[in-house]
Amino acid sequence: MTPTIILMLSASAGTGHTRAAEALRSYAAMNGGELAAVHLDVLQFVTPLLRSIYTDVYNLLVGRAPGLWRRLYRATDRARPRGRVHNIRRWAERMSSRALLREVALRRPDLIICTHFLPAEMLSPLCGSGALTCPVWVQVTDFDLHQMWVHDHIAGYFAPNDEVAFRLRERGIAAAAIHVTGIPIMPAFSQQLDRRGCARALRIQPQMMTVLLMGGGTGLGSVLQIAERLLALRINFQIIALAGKSASTLAALRELAARHPGRLTPHGYTSHIERLMACSDLVVTKPGGLTTAESLAMGLPIIVIAPIPGQEEHNANYLLERGVALKAFDMVTLEYRVRYLLAHPAKLEDMRSKARALGRPEAARAVLDTVLAELRT
Repeated sequence: MTPTIILMLSASAGTGHTRAAEALRSYAAMNGGELAAVHLDVLQFVTPLLRSIYTDVYNLLVGRAPGLWRRLYRATDRARPRGRVHNIRRWAERMSSRALLREVALRRPDLIICTHFLPAEMLSPLCGSGALTCPVWVQVTDFDLHQMWVHDHIAGYFAPNDEVAFRLRERGIAAAAIHVTGIPIMPAFSQQLDRRGCARALRIQPQMMTVLLMGGGTGLGSVLQIAERLLALRINFQIIALAGKSASTLAALRELAARHPGRLTPHGYTSHIERLMACSDLVVTKPGGLTTAESLAMGLPIIVIAPIPGQEEHNANYLLERGVALKAFDMVTLEYRVRYLLAHPAKLEDMRSKARALGRPEAARAVLDTVLAELRT
């Protein structure tokens, strides 16, 4: 039996888009030999200049000029889809992406799922001209919708919630082409993980109140500075702190942990974040789309810090409106929020219950079921 070839296209501008594509690929791999799923980062198939714009320039703006990024985000969202700004950008992308189009043609997929707007934008004209005959689907990876995600000739859209689905309809997408599935996350998030077992593996106390610290940002300082501030609180709780891929941050956190035995457990980059979440009672994090989806799937209350203007601000608003998060504007507010939640277990439990109700741990499976059902009709 010839397997169905599924091509997942992401862009490594931030990690969320690639993590969503990997989640889809992982679920596809669980179907045995029926599906052959391949995940490609489209930025590996474009010119160095375009790659730099989508990675280096983006990181520079959100890190050092967030106000400018906010204005750019809003301006491109409000610009006419067929206006000069978007037409020039699309032309530049087409001229820079011939290697990607050759790779797609070589793979001969039965269907394509895009977890970033860039590949959808590149493939849309090919779908319209008939040069690409397989269906192309788009998975929105934030609780927000920007104009750049909406394109002609797309087979269908996967929305994280009803509000994004409504926004898609307002942008002219037919209701029948919109599916509310959630944001794809890895299969491990749909499993029942044992807190005690995960805690023993991490060498932390399973019964102690645990705060998972996943990032710093503008106005709050680094992960190290946040951990130092929280460790100064005279409250009986422990911290799991993630340093990401920063070796220097990890080393500094380990030095801090040595001064606070039994209180702080540092970790570098991990592909098993679900195990850390299973041991935690509260997460302090930036509200990226994938991190938000993972936290909700694990029923974790959230303290939102330093959202990137634009999509992460909308993610934060979604969490705040649904009662699963509080927001810290600075270090003083963060300390107050942590103190408050640890002193009010009923509030923490209410947030936990609401988070579980919003979580969609089977989103990736729902996406694959939908595209395969459409393919077979």
